[in-house]
Amino acid sequence: MRPTDIVLYQTDWCGYCARVRAKLAELQLDYKIVNVPDSHAQRTIVREISGQTSVPVLVDGKVVLEDDDVIIPYLEKTYGQKAVK
Repeated sequence: MRPTDIVLYQTDWCGYCARVRAKLAELQLDYKIVNVPDSHAQRTIVREISGQTSVPVLVDGKVVLEDDDVIIPYLEKTYGQKAVK
């Protein structure tokens, strides 16, 4: 595993979160998971970080990303083979 400062805000049942976890595993990145409540109304930490209550939300240092369709390309570009060179 490669160490990172990545934090993934997610739920276990979320398919979009699972896609992000799979990409993190594929890239062999070490990251922290924060499981958030199922209820959007109770996701205050996600709202404070991203301004909304949907997951997944990925934080990488000062970068805050929402939506697996944005997160996965970011991970590939930042941590994929081409980025390692």
